[in-house]
Amino acid sequence: MPTAAERSAGPTAPVPVLTGGPGAATRRAALDGLPEPVSPRAVSTDDARALSVALFARLRVLEEGTPEYAYVRNTLIELNLSLVRFAARRFRHRTEPTEDIVQVGTIGLIKAIDRFDPGRAVDFSAFALPTIVGEMKRFFRDTSWAVRVPRRLQELRIDLAKNSDTLEQRLGRRPSRAELAEQLHLTEEGVAEGQLAAHGYSTRSLDVPAGEEDAVSGTDERHLATSEPSYELIEYLTSLRPLLARLDDRDRHILELRFGEELTQEEIGRRLGLSQMHVSRLLARILGELREGLLRDGTPADGTDG
Repeated sequence: MPTAAERSAGPTAPVPVLTGGPGAATRRAALDGLPEPVSPRAVSTDDARALSVALFARLRVLEEGTPEYAYVRNTLIELNLSLVRFAARRFRHRTEPTEDIVQVGTIGLIKAIDRFDPGRAVDFSAFALPTIVGEMKRFFRDTSWAVRVPRRLQELRIDLAKNSDTLEQRLGRRPSRAELAEQLHLTEEGVAEGQLAAHGYSTRSLDVPAGEEDAVSGTDERHLATSEPSYELIEYLTSLRPLLARLDDRDRHILELRFGEELTQEEIGRRLGLSQMHVSRLLARILGELREGLLRDGTPADGTDG
């Protein structure tokens, strides 16, 4: 029986089962002199990042559909699974099974690998995390509806909620259906369909007396769910707290000047008696250590030891 993640992803986006592997000749041809990781999932963060850069360059010259291409692609997936586990920790309080969340996140990782362009000089982890997290959020959205409705209407419901709040602030009142239709470039019938679909997001007890609908959470259009970015910020800060505590006083002071007082590197250098280049190197090292700490397997998000 398929898992919830597989049902959400659909038949076009299966997670590959990386068992066995190609022969030694195929691996040598695929790597073309690059070191072969014996256990990609056990590689350190720094080594995984460096090897990923080389493998992405190799992937660009291999022909898609060949065994060599498949081996390099699968190796990239295994090398970067720590990104999926890191992203999954953000949702550790959800009721969905962790294995389903990781599986869905792996689908996002595969999409990021297929879309990534190494020529753009962007760090792969920075490129992949939004795709991984987005895939997880889409999974939660698709599996959190009390009544199953098409994805088009689910997305329309979110657009209606956001634009309704925006128009209410601008107009000083709740917008009409015609005003929402104009804002979203839809017909009034399309807006009505989205508003009707919103009632499928939560259920109402049949025991609730008539006239008390507005007191029930989720039955009023004003209770439509919207994304709250502050929650994500709190999670990030909570994860960073134990890592910041391990830095020495100078490193913490530099971070405070850069991100607290929002000074430029040149201004920080004048404050500390250092060159701008020296400050740049220090910031790169500090941020690299924090990033590695966040991505390292087994780092508790709350800073505890269990």
